[in-house]
Amino acid sequence: MKQSRLDQLSDGIFAIVMTILVFEIRIPIYAGIVGEQTLVDSMINMAPLFLSYLLSFSLLFTYWRSHHIIASVLAKNIDVQFTNLSGIFLFLVALVPFSSHFLGNYLYSQTAVICFAINIILIGISLFKMRQYVIKSETIENAPFTKSENEHAIMHILFPVMSAMVAIIVAFYSTKIAIFLFTIAILFNLSKNGTKYMFYIIDIFRKKEEETV
Repeated sequence: MKQSRLDQLSDGIFAIVMTILVFEIRIPIYAGIVGEQTLVDSMINMAPLFLSYLLSFSLLFTYWRSHHIIASVLAKNIDVQFTNLSGIFLFLVALVPFSSHFLGNYLYSQTAVICFAINIILIGISLFKMRQYVIKSETIENAPFTKSENEHAIMHILFPVMSAMVAIIVAFYSTKIAIFLFTIAILFNLSKNGTKYMFYIIDIFRKKEEETV
């Protein structure tokens, strides 16, 4: 299979899924003439839906970017196993409108938060598996990369996974903090220097370990 075919499928699914997200935000309908205050109150009540839309759209954008880098930049060719892994990844991506809408309607619910977190975790793990397969596969040729570049790429993939895992635990105490963790994870991936600051801290501990050895 040509890489362009997989790119087209991926782009199509992401475009559809990201569009479906906004379809879940429905305009409230009232019979007769409605007062301005009623409409304002309706918009305020829809804030959780807008929040889940913002989180999910941003999340999907970072995953689309990561998948493109793995499938079209890192990998110079693909094989059947890689397309199978991509299929699993895209299957999980297609579930985001469900978990997002669930979260938006029940922002206070531990179950809704956990459902959204599990979706993030599974997508991240599948993306990590894809990257590892490309690197270790004997049938796929890789574009050259450094150890540092690989570490930063893996951090981009796994940071949301780790944040979602912590969010599941935190959700039993506060769903607001759990959602804040989702937000931090997304901002981290959108930030140009997110991994730079993270590895600055990690390198401090690495140097301390080397000194003790």
